[in-house]
Amino acid sequence: MPSLTVVVPAYNEAAVLETFHDRLGRVLDELPLDGNVLYVDDGSSDATWPIIEGLMARDARTGAIRLSRNFGKEAALTAGLDHVDADAAVVIDADLQDPPELIPSLVEQWRAGFDVVYATRTARAGETGFKRLTAALFYRSMERLSDTRVPRDTGDFRLLSRRALEALRQLRERQRFMKGLFTWIGYRQTAVYYLREPRQAGNTKWNYWRLLNLAIEGITSFSTVPLRLATWVGVLSSLLAFLYGLWVFGKAMLLGDPVHGYPSLMVVILFLGGVQLLALGVIGEYLGRNYAESKQRPLYFIDQEHPPRVRPERGHR
Repeated sequence: MPSLTVVVPAYNEAAVLETFHDRLGRVLDELPLDGNVLYVDDGSSDATWPIIEGLMARDARTGAIRLSRNFGKEAALTAGLDHVDADAAVVIDADLQDPPELIPSLVEQWRAGFDVVYATRTARAGETGFKRLTAALFYRSMERLSDTRVPRDTGDFRLLSRRALEALRQLRERQRFMKGLFTWIGYRQTAVYYLREPRQAGNTKWNYWRLLNLAIEGITSFSTVPLRLATWVGVLSSLLAFLYGLWVFGKAMLLGDPVHGYPSLMVVILFLGGVQLLALGVIGEYLGRNYAESKQRPLYFIDQEHPPRVRPERGHR
């Protein structure tokens, strides 16, 4: 019988974990698979880890990893997927915005021959209009800026086959944008559509500042368009400055120089200075990522690891 591991990254999710596990357990009971669950506690400061320990005590299919500190969701996802030993893995958040009841549909597409089955949101219930707008702008910007097509309105909720997992494990870059990496590996991929529900309990960990940083991470990880854009803005600015200089010189030669033009001079200086600082900022983003990669630090450290007491043998799809 094929085996499946559900990887669940969790950071301060004590308010919803019990409900999530109950719903997930009912789904696994109905699947024609040997299934287990692997929780990854990303350095939570609430009761998340004690609750996970209680889940492990009463459900032999449940395992867990506790990271030594909060490394961020991308690192927690990586840690979980690194420790999967099954024919396929499903990644899902614990906040119940992504319904565990959709997993059978993902498995169905996997059994039909797809290596990556991602869940695409048709609507985002419980979110503000501004957040929906900014999310739509981000995904559409990624479409235009990156050579790697990141599916629209798609989070981390997806299924990965064994060979997709093995390919993903070879990508050890430190600046990780998992949505892009899932797509970059290629293989046969397809979508399953669903309505995203409101968060069931607790508070989101993704404020606008963190979402902005994630967007910058995604764009700079999978596109060099900002660098090229900075180059062209510099070229255009230089051309405009040169033409303006010719106009000032010609005006002085033909009409004299009455020592006017201080406001226009300041506008030009401030404009060119702003363009230069913008270009330096873009270059700095890429340079900072190269610096982080050059240090070759581990992606995460594990404080505790508890594999499921029931470990299904790998079968065939």
